[in-house]
Amino acid sequence: MQTNLESKLYAADFWGYEQQLTDAERTVLQRLRRFLEEEAAPVINDYWERGETPLHLREGLAGLDLVDPAELRAAGESPRGLFVGFRNYELSRTDSSLGILFGGQAGMFRTVVCDGGSSEQVEQWDEAIKDFSMTGCFALTEPDHGSDVARGLETTARFENGTWMLNGAKRWIGNAALSEYMAVVAKDVADGQAKIFLARTDDPGVRLTKIAGKTSVRMVNNSNIELTDVPVPDAYRLKRVNSFDDINRIFRTLRPDVVWNAAGLQAGVYEAALAYAKQREQFGKPIASFQLIQEKLTRMLGNAAASLSVAVRITELQERGECRDEDAALAKMWVCDRMRETVALGREIGGGNGIVLDYNLARFFADAESLYTFEGTREVNALIVGRAITGISAFV
Repeated sequence: MQTNLESKLYAADFWGYEQQLTDAERTVLQRLRRFLEEEAAPVINDYWERGETPLHLREGLAGLDLVDPAELRAAGESPRGLFVGFRNYELSRTDSSLGILFGGQAGMFRTVVCDGGSSEQVEQWDEAIKDFSMTGCFALTEPDHGSDVARGLETTARFENGTWMLNGAKRWIGNAALSEYMAVVAKDVADGQAKIFLARTDDPGVRLTKIAGKTSVRMVNNSNIELTDVPVPDAYRLKRVNSFDDINRIFRTLRPDVVWNAAGLQAGVYEAALAYAKQREQFGKPIASFQLIQEKLTRMLGNAAASLSVAVRITELQERGECRDEDAALAKMWVCDRMRETVALGREIGGGNGIVLDYNLARFFADAESLYTFEGTREVNALIVGRAITGISAFV
């Protein structure tokens, strides 16, 4: 007999936030679910183990009409934060790499262009970005600068004869090798301010090399990028970005995404661990019947459900324009702490089988480390919150 928990669209949504979705939003998410179950789930472990990108899955996702779905338009609705959040949740529930393959384009690159470009630039490019006919990535992090890149930005831009010339290096840039454009953050040598330029990945002076040896999100092609006198026409400089404050404004739009992704990953590993515990037998009965296993599953569910609650709340604040830097920092730090615990519990339930790909537990366990690290390390986020609650900055 099916329980109420088992009949839900999202098993880890203990308190029923999915009930806030409209019928049109649910229809789109169910279409995404079918694609992920039928097309992605059977092949992702093989691609993950080989460290290769399943381009056909990104193409399939691009064809699902997930950015501005026809169902929402027909219902007189527009994509709201809750829908976008559950879209990210659904992707990460299946695989974090898929979330990055899709979200790096439809979320990050599109937001950078829409929030950083002029109205004319957005009108020119947005439709092509939505249908993936104009592909792009965001290039901020540098070889020697991650959390301190705002003060340590070394990539430069010099305006010469109507063209910007970019020089420098970027690191960890996801999807760069799969993209036509990269939104490069560089310091204008004339005024020392950060600006964003859409450089083509096949421009003269661009050299991309794949970062090998990764143990996390292995299906994502992360690149080292060298920029040597790369020419960018002034028409491809995003006109509404003229300082790092403008870039932070864009980041505020993006900050709920990583919280949804971390909550979705926990949902995925919880479902995988629950399924494993029900079918794996020890001492003549399923291990799901053992008290110690049920205690671990309950902790996993609690973490996943609470993390989803935080994601929904942060989205509500974001849509009201009330999401402060410390709100996003605390949410990211806390949810990713819970995520680390949740994937470790899932791996424990799998025992020896928790370190092989067959049951998905090992993939979730490894991929959690990437989400834990990017969009601000735990320590940096802690200092942002600490500054807010004490009134004292501990940053050097």
